[in-house]
Amino acid sequence: MSRGDNSRGGKNTGRQGKSKVKSAGRSFTPVKKVHSSPKKISNSDEIRLNKFVANSGVCSRREADLYIQTGSVWVNGKPITEMGYKVKLTDEVKFDGRLITPEKKEYILLNKPKGFVTTTSPEKTKTVMQLVANASKVRLKPVGRLERNTTGLMLFTNDVDLEKKLTHHKSGIRKIFHVELDRNLKFEDIEKIKKGIKLQEGFIQVDDISYIEGASKNEIGVQLQSSKNNIIQKLFEHLNYNVIKSDRVIFGGLTKKDLPRGHWRKLTEQEVINLKMM
Repeated sequence: MSRGDNSRGGKNTGRQGKSKVKSAGRSFTPVKKVHSSPKKISNSDEIRLNKFVANSGVCSRREADLYIQTGSVWVNGKPITEMGYKVKLTDEVKFDGRLITPEKKEYILLNKPKGFVTTTSPEKTKTVMQLVANASKVRLKPVGRLERNTTGLMLFTNDVDLEKKLTHHKSGIRKIFHVELDRNLKFEDIEKIKKGIKLQEGFIQVDDISYIEGASKNEIGVQLQSSKNNIIQKLFEHLNYNVIKSDRVIFGGLTKKDLPRGHWRKLTEQEVINLKMM
């Protein structure tokens, strides 16, 4: 297994000049017409249910009325057939049993630095949500979690279906960690890990484990599918090793290429398609 990290960035600026128009021997500056932007909907605002459904992209507003009449739309666990019914963005709305949101789906990849906790709670001082605060205007949710001292790739999205799919224990999502231990890992311990280790969390079996090419024997590459919390550290502690560093370098085919520590980027359309096909 190998490692790597580099960076890129860019910024665009622009300005617009004013022109003067002569009329009847006098010059004047034309008044610039101001176009009011549409009102932004906050979580406390109410919108009509048919608009909520239409904005989610599943159908038109007229079609949404028909689906509502037939009881295909549920709000907070109850079918709604009332025309003109209003909901909040915080309400749970389901269309044919599938959770929907009126917001555009967004997907953000973060290279998490050490010392940040994975939580959406504003009470914590250093959270991963602060690192992606400017990434999107919609409310994002981390897909899974990384421990405070674990670094590497984290995905954030408002796509509830994809988030559930990727965090399901049978998702088969590939994750590779670059792990540094306090001492060299014995070959016989590698064999034990390959066969599987029984922990309190259950029987843990990795997909692959090997020494990092060109590094000392205390640097290990571990590939696994388990989504259990802090499982890497618990796995090695069971064999009396202390984890000095743990870095997730691959997540479901996504890599840290061109993504420095502490930075984020939006997924490409093809990357989103690939994740959904897993």
